[in-house]
Amino acid sequence: MKKIALVDDEKRMLDLLELYLKPLGYECIKLRSGEEVVALVRNEEPDLIILDVMMPVMDGFETCRMVRRFSDVPIILLTALHEKEDIVKGLQAGADDYIIKPFDEDELVARIHAVFRRTSDDFARRIECEGLIWDEFSHELSFDGKRIKVTPKEFSILGQFLKNPGRAYSREQLVTIIWGYEAWTDGRTVDSHVRNLRDKLRKTGFPLDNHLQTVWGVGYKWVN
Repeated sequence: MKKIALVDDEKRMLDLLELYLKPLGYECIKLRSGEEVVALVRNEEPDLIILDVMMPVMDGFETCRMVRRFSDVPIILLTALHEKEDIVKGLQAGADDYIIKPFDEDELVARIHAVFRRTSDDFARRIECEGLIWDEFSHELSFDGKRIKVTPKEFSILGQFLKNPGRAYSREQLVTIIWGYEAWTDGRTVDSHVRNLRDKLRKTGFPLDNHLQTVWGVGYKWVN
C-alpha cells in the first residue's frame, strides 16, 4: 500500500483529500505543518507528498526546498496561488507537479498516477490474467503467446483496469486519466475504445466477459 503524506494547516482540506484517496487504497498520513513533513521524511519516507503552499511559519515552497536537500520523494504542490510566477517558483523549489485550488477529484487522481508513473518502477509492470499478458515495458499485449494488436489508447485503458481490479471507473474518469484533463473528448470515445478492445480480446478466445464488466449508470470495471 502506497503512503501519501497530506500536508495542510486546514483540517477540512486534509479530511477531504483523505476522503478522495483512501478508497483508492492509499494510506494517508495527515500533517498540519511543513516542519512535521520534514521530520516525517527524515524518519519514514512516504511514497508521495501533497503539500499546501500557504501555511504559517514554513510555507510550501520552503518546505519543498528543505525536503529536496535530502530526499527525492515525489511532491505535488496544492494551492490557491495561480499566477505563472508562483507555479514556476514551486517547480524550481523541486515540486513534481502543481495543482490549483479549487481542484477536481478526477484531475487530482490522474496527476497522482502521472507522478507515480514518472517516478516509480511500480507503474511499469507486466500483468498476467488467465494467459493474457499486458507488458508495459515492451508495450505489448498477448494471449497464449500470440500478440494482440491494439491502439495505444486501448492498451492504456486495459492497463488502467488491470492495475486496479475491482475499481469502477466512470467514462469521465477514464477520459481524464487516459487522455488528460484538458482533452476535448467525451464518454462516447471511451465506449468506442472499450467496444473495440472487447472485440479484439474475444476473438482470441480470452474469457473477457468474466473480467471486463459494464457498471450500469457508472462505467466499467475489471474483476480478477
